[in-house]
Parts: sequence; structure tokens; C-alpha cells
Amino acid sequence: MNKRPLILVTNDDGISAPGIRKLIRIMNTIGDVVVVAPDSPQSGMGHAITIDSTLACDQIKIDQGPQKEYQCSGTPADCVKMAVREVLKKKPDLCVSGINHGSNSSISVIYSGTMSAAIEAGIEGIPAIGFSLLDYSLDAKFDHLEEDVLKITKNVLENGLPKGVVLNVNFPKTEELFKGIKICRQAKGNWVEDFDKRVNPMGKEYYWLTGKFVNEDNGEDTDEWALANNYVSIVPTQFDLTAHHFIQHLNSWDL
Repeated sequence: MNKRPLILVTNDDGISAPGIRKLIRIMNTIGDVVVVAPDSPQSGMGHAITIDSTLACDQIKIDQGPQKEYQCSGTPADCVKMAVREVLKKKPDLCVSGINHGSNSSISVIYSGTMSAAIEAGIEGIPAIGFSLLDYSLDAKFDHLEEDVLKITKNVLENGLPKGVVLNVNFPKTEELFKGIKICRQAKGNWVEDFDKRVNPMGKEYYWLTGKFVNEDNGEDTDEWALANNYVSIVPTQFDLTAHHFIQHLNSWDL
């Protein structure tokens, strides 16, 4: 591209999270950056949107961020909608979401606010990438991701993405050099939940959601395998949820 691309940056950990601050600094080197991100953490919100209350979107300045930066009271999907309709009033050349504190591989993609922001951009016809690091710590280190973030981003800007497809990029947590980048499929896995039942001082019962991820997939072409073996995983993700393979069989039913 001859001119600097317009890049929308968002996330689900909140506008002040270290991951998005690093992503902003990386994007500043290749494009004109506008940030619209949640004013507080929105992890696990999936593709929720705000319909039962008002939204605020205020311009702020954090560290040496871009010229335009806005914190939004809504969800990650709200942030993308707000960016396109109110802040930018046109479609950016690219939307990047993250860098998330924690993996969004396998089934986690459907719960992820990070990926839902990227998917919302994709719905708007904007090439989009969600970046996540398998490190849930708030003081996670992101400097070693810069080279691969730039490589993947520049490739999307140069080559584009098919309509209806966004990229889900996950980085393993490691102190070693990554072995490389693997193009993967989403692993078949599941979160097995449990509820920790407690009683408050007033005698009212309440619950904490707990659980663990169970990988049910032994394939070596999955995102879970790549991350476990120190590769960066890229899964091309589509938001058409139609089970196309079942349509013909369903047409044979007596309906």
C-alpha cells in the first residue's frame, strides 16, 4: 500500500491493559492508528452488544498512544460498531484486536471478546485479526511477539482476507524462541465447568464458576497442538455458523 493504512485497534481486557498498549505501539510503526476499546475488562463477553442501557465513548490520552483514542463503556463488539459508525465514519483498512492476556484457541473462540471484536469487524467487511498470548498474568511480557505480529499484519494488509474470514492468532507462553508459525484448524475441545457453591454472611447462597479445558483432539494440525509444541497458531475463522454439510440430509426429513 502506498499510503499508511488506517488501523482500528481494540481489545477485551480494557484500554489500559498492557497487551493493547503493546499492540498500539506496534501498529503505530506501520499505520495511522485509532483506538476504540472498553473502559474496563470485558473478557468472556463473547459477541454481546449493549441494548438495554446507554453507551459512553470518550476521547482520552494514555502514554504515547495514537492521535485518537477512545474508551467505550460497552463490549468489544460495541467498540467496533461505535468506531465504524461514530468515530471513524468510514471503514478502516484493518482491525486488530488484543493482544489478549490468555489463549483464545479451540472452543474458547466463541466466548472470547477479543475474537468477537475481530469478527464484528469482519461482519463490517474489514480485514481483521485477533491476537492472544497464552499468559493470563497482567504483567505478561509482549515484546517478543512484535516480529510475528508485524509479519502477520503486513501479510493481511498486502494479501487481504476472504469475505467472511478473520484470523485467530495465538502465541504460546514460552521463554524460548518460537519454532515458527503454523496454519491450523480449531481443535475439538471443551470447557468442563463446575460451580463452587458458597454462602455469604447473610445466609444467601452464591456461586463461583470454575472449570478446566479438556482437549479431545489428538490431531497435529490443530491450534492446541501448535501451542503445546511452541508454535504460533493461526486459524482462519469464519462467522457463518451454517452446518452446510447437513443441509442435504435435513432436506430429506418429512417436514
